[in-house]
Amino acid sequence: MKNTLSGLLLFIPAMFFLFSCNGKKKIAGLQGKVKYETIGLAPKIPGRISTIKVGEGQLVHKGDTLIILDVPEINAKIQQSAGAVESAAAQYELAKNGATPEQIEQIASQVQVAKDQLIFAEKTYVRMRNMYEDSLITAQQFDEVQMKYQSAKSQLTALNAKKQEVVKGTRPENVRITEGQVVRANAAKAEAEIAFGEKYIIAPADMLIETISLTTGELALPGYTLVNGYQTNSLYFRFIVAESLVNQYQIGQVVEIEVPYTKKSFSATIAAIKQLPRYADNTSASPNYQLGETVYELKVIPGGEKTEGFYQNSTVLLKANAGNKIK
Repeated sequence: MKNTLSGLLLFIPAMFFLFSCNGKKKIAGLQGKVKYETIGLAPKIPGRISTIKVGEGQLVHKGDTLIILDVPEINAKIQQSAGAVESAAAQYELAKNGATPEQIEQIASQVQVAKDQLIFAEKTYVRMRNMYEDSLITAQQFDEVQMKYQSAKSQLTALNAKKQEVVKGTRPENVRITEGQVVRANAAKAEAEIAFGEKYIIAPADMLIETISLTTGELALPGYTLVNGYQTNSLYFRFIVAESLVNQYQIGQVVEIEVPYTKKSFSATIAAIKQLPRYADNTSASPNYQLGETVYELKVIPGGEKTEGFYQNSTVLLKANAGNKIK
């Protein structure tokens, strides 16, 4: 009885295994995988995530806003740069237009006052010189009067030069300096406005969102990928072939692709053939090659038929009786 029960326990799993194997659909042919070009979106500036407008698995279009960052420092920089632009523009207009009539009149009045002071200083100097020659004053007193006279002459000379400069206008070099300040201020403002636009994470193409790595309130750092997805119009198929079989295929060759579980088939074109690195030899999805053989990747682009409904990394077949037409 015990032996019969033991045999029965061994028989049941064996039968279950046989039925499972017979019921499993057998896939024949060169197997490949469905691939899409991946897109990773990362911010250029640091900020906290304010709003997430999409979800994983959602189809979005080019130009759609995916995530909004909160960067309060940008608003302050924009206001600061706007003030710098206004200040630089005013300095440039002042340098370009030169002195106003009021400023010219003011400097003319200063010149006239300096002339009167020089006349007075000159008369005092002549009178004190005569007194010094008659030994009526000391040398110290005469030196002081002489110094004041020379100072009045120098002040008049300086004011005349300043008057000529004001009347003539601002030097071209100073105008160019202020013009450069305006350019620099405008560039700083443009930089701040560009940084303001970087708070929005925008879809660069039609894409299917796969993962969103952070949640609302978390800090996003520059270069850290926030959104991963697949570009929807970048469908291609990836096949791995051994060195002994790669000569059967050529770039531009039209081949027949089949979806094994739906039996749907359509034509496609081999777009690229490249050797895989050595580390990929032992990790190939279809290791149908001898030890030591080089393996190659076929990149196959579907034709004009409708190819919607494919999922990343699902299996497709390269039919063994595919044609060998070269475009």
